[in-house]
Amino acid sequence: MAAQPRDVVEQYVKLVATGPTSAIVDLYAEDAVVEDPIGTPERRGHEAIGELYKALESLDRETELHTAKVAGNKVAAHFTLVTVSNGHRMTLAPIDVMELNDEGKIVTMRAYWGPDDLKMEQI
Repeated sequence: MAAQPRDVVEQYVKLVATGPTSAIVDLYAEDAVVEDPIGTPERRGHEAIGELYKALESLDRETELHTAKVAGNKVAAHFTLVTVSNGHRMTLAPIDVMELNDEGKIVTMRAYWGPDDLKMEQI
């Protein structure tokens, strides 16, 4: 049975905090498209999508899912990602909108966030 959209987004948010990159990429269909954030060039396929998440691997990070709204095979999730590196804390609060295929794999992910959703502070 294919994974349900809510389960996929919960796993996605968990893996963004815990990695590894390969496990995050496994949530995506082979030909998936990611636009993170909206307005940046799309990343197509596992290799390009993996490059996005690879940047997180060396960071201390945690996530919290605030809400997930599901409509059929689409889901919108608001969550917070906090990373710590080199004496700085970055907090990002995006809304990720995903569409899943019949196998429960993400085929598109568009991350809605801008400068107001990103805080940097020295710790």
